[in-house]
Amino acid sequence: MDSAHSALRAAVREVLPGARADLEQLVRIPSVSALPEHDDDVERSAAATSELLRAENFDVQILRSGGGKPAVLAESPGPPGAPTVMLYAHHDVQPVGDLDAWDSPPFEPTERDGRLFARGAADDKAGLAAHLAAIRAFNGELPVTVKVFVEGEEEIGSPSLAPFAAEHGHLLRADVIVIADSANWDIGVPALTTSLRGLVQARVDIRTLRHAVHSGLYGGAVPDAIMVLNRILASLHDEDGAVAVPGLTGGPAADVEYPLERIRAESGLADGVQQIGRGTVVERLWTSPALTVTGIDAPAVRDSSNTLLPTASAMISMRLAPGDSCASAFEQLRGHIEANTPWGASVDVEYMEGGEPVALPAEGPAYDAARDAMRIAWDGTAPIDMGMGGSIPFISTLTDAFPSASVLVTGVEDPDTRAHGTNESLHLAEWARACEAEAILLQQLGELPAQSLR
Repeated sequence: MDSAHSALRAAVREVLPGARADLEQLVRIPSVSALPEHDDDVERSAAATSELLRAENFDVQILRSGGGKPAVLAESPGPPGAPTVMLYAHHDVQPVGDLDAWDSPPFEPTERDGRLFARGAADDKAGLAAHLAAIRAFNGELPVTVKVFVEGEEEIGSPSLAPFAAEHGHLLRADVIVIADSANWDIGVPALTTSLRGLVQARVDIRTLRHAVHSGLYGGAVPDAIMVLNRILASLHDEDGAVAVPGLTGGPAADVEYPLERIRAESGLADGVQQIGRGTVVERLWTSPALTVTGIDAPAVRDSSNTLLPTASAMISMRLAPGDSCASAFEQLRGHIEANTPWGASVDVEYMEGGEPVALPAEGPAYDAARDAMRIAWDGTAPIDMGMGGSIPFISTLTDAFPSASVLVTGVEDPDTRAHGTNESLHLAEWARACEAEAILLQQLGELPAQSLR
């Protein structure tokens, strides 16, 4: 490691306490984009983000498209001829879920055993804080032109990002886009995410009767809606637990070892419960479809009665392997459900929302610089290229809008982060390394001519 890298890492470490304090202040704002009662909090979060960037002498705007949530866009010029780098994060967060399952208040950051616990402490306010730390390390003398784009609706699928890009795309254009919203392979092992599964959300509505009737009088002769829905949902997986919907794309994954014991421990799989699917673990998680029933409309057990119900509904979340498309996958799912609806029941399958899968080329000068920066920050440990089973729908929007840009998907999460779950947390030492790596990346990109990145 040369002296310039050593000095820059030292500069990052010097600004980390302030960046952490800013992270904790952001976490205290419950910016849950999915819940209307938190709309004002999302606005406060955007305002707080804009003030942090304005304090770094960035030109800052709060923008939106249509009725979308507020996004923050900031820019600071670098030297003439230097590349333009866009740093992405999002300031909205997921709902907290079961409040009683949190070991500390979800919007009061709490440190335990080297981890910072709070909703948004990792996903993705830590990504924004990493950008701030990397920027501050240069003390106002950035080696590249930096644009910071902090979205306010990623956790609800970025519904207005496409029109936002169409309306404000000239403000977003960059040679390199760094998306700090993914994960590292493990504590001490960095990663670049080079593929992500897509997402289709679909609603299934069943009707079997014109009205509810007594189960004792008519049970055994006429089907009720829950009975039909159960049969449909059971048809979605085979005996191994693999998705049974024909026509979906799947394929091989990177040659990365992911022991079965590790996924059992990291997922919290209960004792005695078997894993599902076929193929290697990383194929099942990264390059094969997955299907989850995320909600069912039916009476709660406490409200049950001896009644045959006329209607029932379910929400289905389907993850798509790279190479598939939302339109094709939805048609395959709808066809399968219609073909497996028994006894002439009425079924309606509605497309709710989706995001396309992504496979990034992962080569070229920007990727070389990112891998080198991570190797330096992790003291000689080279990053791996990994897939991501989750979806970040806006990546395909950005790659479509800016096809010549190099897109680097990095992140601050680790296998114990529990993003979207209770007790979400950030490993503080790994976050520090991610901040160092981003600063080194900016430095190394500044040594390249902009045209070499296009």
